[in-house]
Amino acid sequence: MPSTLTCRVEGGVAQVRLNRPDKLNALTLDTLEDLVATARELSANRTLRGVVIAGEGDSFCAGLDFATVLKNPPRVARSFVPNPLRGTNLFQEACWAWRRVPVPVVAAVHGHCYGGGLQIALAADLRMTTADAQWSVLEAKWGLVPDMSGIQALSQQVRMDVAKRLTMTGEVVSGERAVDLGLASELHADPVAAATAFVEQVATRSPDAVAATKRLFGRTWSSSDRRTFARERIEQAKLLATKNTTIAREAAMKRAVPAFDPRRR
Repeated sequence: MPSTLTCRVEGGVAQVRLNRPDKLNALTLDTLEDLVATARELSANRTLRGVVIAGEGDSFCAGLDFATVLKNPPRVARSFVPNPLRGTNLFQEACWAWRRVPVPVVAAVHGHCYGGGLQIALAADLRMTTADAQWSVLEAKWGLVPDMSGIQALSQQVRMDVAKRLTMTGEVVSGERAVDLGLASELHADPVAAATAFVEQVATRSPDAVAATKRLFGRTWSSSDRRTFARERIEQAKLLATKNTTIAREAAMKRAVPAFDPRRR
């Protein structure tokens, strides 16, 4: 695994780490490519049940390492070109590829969560954060807007006025405030432990149903009711025919206790 990112899979859970602690895990083009490659590799792992993304050292991710990235303008230009099939360029795919991983992806945030780092966190299904973590749509500092899928992700997480305020000002908010605003999901003193506990809990459910849940919400969150109903029917019909659904149903029936039995007195 490349040095800018590490990935260890144990017991069906992948622990992914941004690994430039001396640079507060600031993102280079190599890191973005590593994120895409790792997400695709994990997507093909049929034994995988969950992913936890965190940062080594003192921060989750301080955003893009402009000093390093801008040293290679031709590579930057190539990285802006979108894939015609997926509709994302490298910057966007480094985040959005995690939405396509068919298991829960949880970001465990501490320290800085700025710019591109915030957009990686928003691409996860849940975000566990320390109360004193620092969150910012930092692109405003550089006279830019979020362009690593952040606009789409923000629109799904917070009110429009909140998204506009954060994007226009680049203000830094605490992890506690990030939860209040809807940027983060939960506060934890140890976000990695909390994230791992969550994915381990979900690992006890049918992986087919979990994958279907992720697809359903991902594809219909802003869709019309008619389109959503159609996707519900399609996913449910697939699930009813799978072995994992049968296993889950039989296990649930064994655990069930009748609420009323006329033979009992």
